[in-house]
Amino acid sequence: MNPDVAASLKELSNTLEGIESVMDLDALRAEISELEQEAAKPDLWDDVENAQRVSSRLVHRQADLRRISELRQRVEDLEVLYELSEDEDDSSGLAEADEERDRLAKDLETLEVRTLLSGEYDQREAMVTIRAEAGGVDAADFAEMLMRMYLRWAERHSYPAEVYDTSYAEEAGLKSATFRVNAPYAYGTLSIEQGTHRLVRISPFDNQGRRQTSFAGVEVLPVVEETDHVEIPEKDIRVDVFRSSGPGGQSVNTTDSAVRITHIPTGVVVSCQNEKSQLQNKAAAMRVLQSKLLARKKEEERAELDALKDGGSSWGNQMRSYVLHPYQMVKDLRTEHEVGNPDAVLDGDIDGFLEAGIRWRRQQQSVA
Repeated sequence: MNPDVAASLKELSNTLEGIESVMDLDALRAEISELEQEAAKPDLWDDVENAQRVSSRLVHRQADLRRISELRQRVEDLEVLYELSEDEDDSSGLAEADEERDRLAKDLETLEVRTLLSGEYDQREAMVTIRAEAGGVDAADFAEMLMRMYLRWAERHSYPAEVYDTSYAEEAGLKSATFRVNAPYAYGTLSIEQGTHRLVRISPFDNQGRRQTSFAGVEVLPVVEETDHVEIPEKDIRVDVFRSSGPGGQSVNTTDSAVRITHIPTGVVVSCQNEKSQLQNKAAAMRVLQSKLLARKKEEERAELDALKDGGSSWGNQMRSYVLHPYQMVKDLRTEHEVGNPDAVLDGDIDGFLEAGIRWRRQQQSVA
C-alpha cells in the first residue's frame, strides 16, 4: 500500500480510537441497556414527560453507538478497498477510495468535536430565546431569520423542536421567541451561539433602499432536570393569563389560555402561548423559568470565580456578523470562521460555525 495512504488510514484509525475511548463504549452500552429496561416497563407512560425523556434518550444513545460502529466498519472497509484497488491496478477504485477517505475524515472530525462537550450541562437539551435588539423593524425581521435558521438546523439533524412562545412585532418579524431543541448535547452545541448577532443589508423596509445594520440577541440555556432541585415556591411567582395572538394581532385562540409567569424575587418574566390549554402553557412556562433561574444561579457562581481573577470573560457579546451588502459574508468574530454564502447559513447550514466555536471555547478554557 502507498506509504502516504497507509499513514493516513492509521491516523484515521487512531482518531476513532480516541473518540471511542472518550465516549466510553462500555458505559454507553450499559446506559442503553438500562434505558431499554426502563422503556419496557408497563407503567412507563403513566408519567408522559418521563416516558418521552427515556424514549428520546434511548433513541439518541442507540444512534451514538450505531454511528461509532459504522465508522469503525468504514475504516476497516476502506483499508480493504485500497488493497483490492492497488492489487488490481483499478484507478476508478482508488479514486472512490480517496473520496471515501475524505468523507470519513470529515465525519470523524465532526464526531471528535462532540467529545469536547464535557461541561456540567453540555449533555442537556437546549432552551433558546431570541430577542430583537437595536435596529427597529429590521432587528425584528432578523430575529425571525435567526429563529428559522436554528429550527432549520434542528430539522436537518432530525432533532425535534418545540416552540414555547412567540411575541410578534407590529410591522414584521419577532420581538422575541423561545423554543426548545430536544436532542442530547443540544445545549453544549448551541451554547456557543449565545451573544449578539449583527446583520448588515439593504433594508427591505426602507423605501430609499439604504443600508441598515440591526442586531438580535441569542440566549441558550440547559433544560432543567429533576435532579437540579430548582424549587420555586408558589408565593414567589405571579401568574397572569391572556389571549394568545399571532402576527398582526390576529387572535388565534378564543380563550385566555396564554400564561405569563413573573418570578417576584428576581423579576424574571417568562410566557408561553403555543400550547392548547392554560395548564399546558403554565407547565411549559415553568420549565423555561426553571432553566432561567438555574442559569442565573450558575452565572452568579461564575461571577464569584471571575471576581477572584484579574479579569472576566467578554464571551457572549457581539460574536457574528451576517453581511448581505455590499458583499456576501458570514463571519464569526471570535473564531475567524467565515462563509461566503449567507443564504445557506440562514437556511440552517451552521455546523462549521458550531464546530469552530466549540473548539475555540475549549481553547479559551484551557488558557484560563
